[in-house]
Amino acid sequence: MGSFLDLPARSAKPREQGITHVLDKGMSVAEVDGMIEVAGDIVDFVKLGWGSALATRNLRPKLDRYRDHAIPVVLGGTLTELAISQRRLDGLIDYVKALGLSHVEVSDGTITLDHDEKLRLIERLAKEFTVFSEVGSKDDTKIMAPYRWVEQIRSELKAGAWKVIAEARETGTAGIYRADGEVRMGLIDEIAHEVDPALMVFEAPRKEQQVWFIERFGAEVNLGNIGPTDVLPLETLRLGLRSDTANVDP
Repeated sequence: MGSFLDLPARSAKPREQGITHVLDKGMSVAEVDGMIEVAGDIVDFVKLGWGSALATRNLRPKLDRYRDHAIPVVLGGTLTELAISQRRLDGLIDYVKALGLSHVEVSDGTITLDHDEKLRLIERLAKEFTVFSEVGSKDDTKIMAPYRWVEQIRSELKAGAWKVIAEARETGTAGIYRADGEVRMGLIDEIAHEVDPALMVFEAPRKEQQVWFIERFGAEVNLGNIGPTDVLPLETLRLGLRSDTANVDP
């Protein structure tokens, strides 16, 4: 691929770094096929947004298609939160197992969840699944001090989370961003000073956010909430094949 150019090194799947975590907000099987045709080798995980798995008509065939191409699927963290709030967690676990999924997401961006309870839940689920935990609120009016982000990220990794997702919403206007989408740079610097960025997935749905993280951490930064049609454009940003990142060092 592009051997006549000097491009940043990219690890191969299954990746520990350089992860592209895609948000499926209701794709058809045909759309899944199209994404895989264009960019299947650079899709590392797919999240079925929110509780959409319970509402879509094409869940099983879509999961089969992702499975055929060795793309792990995780249900949205909001579904986990709803199960917790309705005391239906065991039912959710049985559902995830019945679907043949090996990954789960634990978040508290919608409900109020005691953090010790969240840690116990991560520890429990990590015995059977690969756990993504998520830190940060979906409410852009709730600002958490950087030291609290660090404390929560560290404790959730210790509890068994494989990666911790830094919340941004699908709009890129909360959590690690200001309401206008600007990166909270001081927060990211504080997190990166205390936690290995390779253990994080930074949600970055907007191109300017993706550019910022690539320039800050390099091509192998883990990015989430990526739209299906943005997978290939993101990869060109990682590789310096767009003017936005053409000067990023390999």
